[in-house]
Amino acid sequence: MPSPMTLTEQVLAKAAGRDAVGPGDNIWVNVDVLMTHDVCGPGTIGIFKKHFGEKAKVWDREKVVIIPDHYIFTKDAMANRNVDVLRAFAKEQNLPYFYDVGTDRYKGVCHIALPEEGHTRPGEVLLGTDSHTCTAGAFGQFATGIGNTDAGFVMGTGKTWLKVPPTMRFVFHGELPPYLMAKDLILAVIGDIGVDGATYRAMEFDGDGVFALNIEERMTLCNMAIEAGGKNGIIPADQVTIDFVKERGKKSGSKPFTVFKPQAGAKTIFEKVYDVTKMEPTVAKPHSPDNKAKVSEVKGTKLDRAYIGSCTGGKLTDFRAAAGILKGKEVRIDTFVVPATTEVAAGLDSEMIDGVSLRNIFLNAGAKIGDASCAACLGGPSDTFGRLNTPISCISTTNRNFPGRMGHKEAKVFLASPLTVAASALTGLIADPRDVLV
Repeated sequence: MPSPMTLTEQVLAKAAGRDAVGPGDNIWVNVDVLMTHDVCGPGTIGIFKKHFGEKAKVWDREKVVIIPDHYIFTKDAMANRNVDVLRAFAKEQNLPYFYDVGTDRYKGVCHIALPEEGHTRPGEVLLGTDSHTCTAGAFGQFATGIGNTDAGFVMGTGKTWLKVPPTMRFVFHGELPPYLMAKDLILAVIGDIGVDGATYRAMEFDGDGVFALNIEERMTLCNMAIEAGGKNGIIPADQVTIDFVKERGKKSGSKPFTVFKPQAGAKTIFEKVYDVTKMEPTVAKPHSPDNKAKVSEVKGTKLDRAYIGSCTGGKLTDFRAAAGILKGKEVRIDTFVVPATTEVAAGLDSEMIDGVSLRNIFLNAGAKIGDASCAACLGGPSDTFGRLNTPISCISTTNRNFPGRMGHKEAKVFLASPLTVAASALTGLIADPRDVLV
């Protein structure tokens, strides 16, 4: 009998066709989904064609997903050229899962579009040319970002060579207070272990506090594993996961999947247990996601802008939370709202609080609403919606606050939950959501 394995090890063993794998093993794995977008797609395609031939076909057209999302609503000629390269390749390869901008199929941010369109399944290996591909670990799968060279190889072979990471476990217990969100939890973790604390390690999240979260909040936890250096983030699939995947899978053929559960006795290299009832609203101060502070410690810090969006903070759950704070009030600083996907954007109209749509709550509060996309999260061309073009201070639901991350290299970006960002937008100062929630 093989030794007990962690969740990540079980998934990788299946992908490698082995009975068991362990930390440090170098293995070939079969890839279930390869995702790329407009930033890295052209480079990946170029490498694929260089090494496999100009007329080569991808290993499996059903397993390549292309989602333009980063630099799309811009007049920048080079950014537009990137999307043209994707269009030509998708047509040449007859790819069924190309979500082209400017069409009815357009989705938005790849990490949110993947589960919406049924491309995330428990027990699978999903790779993407974006570091936040680890978001999909919320569905009980191994999901991680890779570079263009590796992606070009996967595109031609359907395989990749990787080292099995050791696992760190983060267990959350208790009922989440109404003033906390998953963003507070993951910022606390990153602040505790540092941006290199999980370098090339799997970050497994568990506990009743995790399973009480909805799917979107679980995605936030896994999304920011990379900010601690993690190879992947992963959460065991439960019935909530299975129900979501089965419903969304109808869009991509309802493929079968395997649910793995944590095995008793599996070896981990680190474990930390949190009581969520004792945690507080948290921010990451400039210029690093591990520069942690309790909101109570930085309360009153002057701000110039608030930003609610991205793969970390642009989901419907995030907007419900923010709208609950902003309803019937007015913001005092420029506040930008950017839905992650077109489905989320539609939800701004259909979701109501006391008979008022989320969209109208934001507009009535004085916020500006952008098109579904990554928008300012990665900076982008100067005409990008919400981009920081001056060295101002911004509080944001995004996942990185490195210099220049949202535009201007001297701007200061504070990372926080949608609740904290919305509360701060009302005063122009970092504010504690506990002071405005009733």
